Amino acid sequence: MKKLINDPGQVVVEALEGLALAHPDSVRVDLENRVVVRTDAPRPGKVGVISGGGSGHEPLHSGFVGVGMLDAAVCGEVFTSPVPDQLLAATQAVDGGAGVLHLVKNYTGDVMNFEMAAELAAEMLGTRVEAVVIDDDVAVQDSLYTAGRRGVGATVFVEKIAGALAESGADLDAVAAIARKVVAESRSMGVALTSCTVPAAGKPTFELGEGEMELGIGIHGEPGRERLPLGTAAEVAGRLVEPILADLDFTGRDAVVMVNGMGGTPLIELYIVYREVARLLEGAGVRIARSLVGNYVTSLEMAGCSVSVLRADDELLALWDAPVDTLSLRWGA
Repeated sequence: MKKLINDPGQVVVEALEGLALAHPDSVRVDLENRVVVRTDAPRPGKVGVISGGGSGHEPLHSGFVGVGMLDAAVCGEVFTSPVPDQLLAATQAVDGGAGVLHLVKNYTGDVMNFEMAAELAAEMLGTRVEAVVIDDDVAVQDSLYTAGRRGVGATVFVEKIAGALAESGADLDAVAAIARKVVAESRSMGVALTSCTVPAAGKPTFELGEGEMELGIGIHGEPGRERLPLGTAAEVAGRLVEPILADLDFTGRDAVVMVNGMGGTPLIELYIVYREVARLLEGAGVRIARSLVGNYVTSLEMAGCSVSVLRADDELLALWDAPVDTLSLRWGA
């Protein structure tokens, strides 16, 4: 294992200390609970929006804390759900009296712990909490970590659009409704070219031959849909786009498209993949209205990428275009 770390048991807390030192004007960090909070939270009368999960997927979620997106991110250990006490601390930190929205990627531990935290928030703080579960991955119906589809790249779409509506002053029911709409309109598919190495484990999570790829991988090294010979960028893009289009009809619709790096693939290769994805989508009658290419939902240093597509209307595009000012997503602010 070759990593720039001091102690495998202190990776998350030392990374958060670094984050706090690097961006004191944007966020504050509760190191005890491992919660990243925007500096002006809580804002009276504003719906608080929080998300979280296991670490190792940066910039998700801490990189998306700020104006127009998340009010707080909760950081579990690497690939491990945060516990209810951490989630309760984050809920309290962003509660401005208008309720709090929990955005939860569909992994069994995350769903259970967010549910417990919501119950505790109601009982102990009197805070109304709504939760929206994100399950956009079309690769598998169930995985080692989930009942139902996994929550992956569309998390960025949900956090951006729900965060924008919350920033406008909308109430909790409206913010939760738009988050559910984005989930319903989003689909994703990913591929791994190599494994990642969890620091505490010290060895690759799985083995892939030099000429192999794992199609339909999750963001924790879970097995994918099938193992295949590594193809060209065009062939890989086809295997990612085809199941997305088969799962939801995007024909003649506007779309927000994201080609997301898994942490170990250079940007130059991601743009080659985007070229092929754009060609395929436009050939299928999909109008690409907005796009993102880069590392947004990673899996440590795993090589590979995922494609996420959001079927958008004027309402969703307007919220997507609304100003955002976070560490890893910024425009219009």
